[in-house]
Amino acid sequence: MSQTITRKTGHFAWCALVALHLARREGLVQSDMQKNLFLIRWLATAKKQRRFDRDVTPDIDWLLQQGRTLGSRAKLPQKLDYLYRSCTGALHEQSDLFRLTYALESPKEAGFAYQLLSDKSWHRRHAVSPDTLSNTICLSKNALEQAFDTDGHQTAHLPVKIGGDIAALAELLTQCGWQLITTDNPPLYLLPTNSTITNRGIDSTRIVTRIKKVSVT
Repeated sequence: MSQTITRKTGHFAWCALVALHLARREGLVQSDMQKNLFLIRWLATAKKQRRFDRDVTPDIDWLLQQGRTLGSRAKLPQKLDYLYRSCTGALHEQSDLFRLTYALESPKEAGFAYQLLSDKSWHRRHAVSPDTLSNTICLSKNALEQAFDTDGHQTAHLPVKIGGDIAALAELLTQCGWQLITTDNPPLYLLPTNSTITNRGIDSTRIVTRIKKVSVT
């Protein structure tokens, strides 16, 4: 995916976010349901009037489908914010913990269940262990707290238990700037401290495309 298309996607997302911001200032939208309805109408109008390059049309169609199918649960403002940040390189300026939070959104949209486990559920006799058929991501609450300092910078490898389509998850995380490392004790994997994002930003259009593919498999 060329940087030109990435810039087009970032511009589109920025316009949608500005429109939503202005609508909120004018008191036209307040609740999550109202935000979702506003963005659906805005996206539909943008598509009908061909306001943006046709390269952006697949993203508009996908967002429309999400908003119409899931309602406010589609979290369209968050999706647009993610597109904007990743296309413009703004994610590079954020803390590691902030970037990890964003990175975990893609697998969740692709159908991976996300669990934050206590020490008892992580280590002990009845510890949760994802099976190979269930797309699941498990993080230890204690390990998550210890892996990042008060400024959100990663200071230690973060263990994560994964079940299901490991290859698909690894690709999604890679697209978000994180590297998944295997261990001798599957389903345990590591997110290392040397995960990076380039100044040019992430090719978020590829992320959206990959999410769609994983969601239908």
